[in-house]
Amino acid sequence: MIAKLSELKPGQEGVIKEFNNTEIFLKLMEMGCVPGEKILLEQIAPLGDPISVNVAGYRLSLRLNEAEHIVVEIIN
Repeated sequence: MIAKLSELKPGQEGVIKEFNNTEIFLKLMEMGCVPGEKILLEQIAPLGDPISVNVAGYRLSLRLNEAEHIVVEIIN
């Protein structure tokens, strides 16, 4: 199933497929968010923003407006 990273629930894992915004493409790539990489949504802040993900072996905090531009294929 294809979804935006911002739509995942805590504990769900996916594989990064693509980015739908070229403006933040390089920023996300530098942080380890590359197509083909597994990404796990670990936590969502109490007010819903930011989210905490595990990608490329480390924990990364992303704002929802960044996570909306990451397209993933859900694997669990």
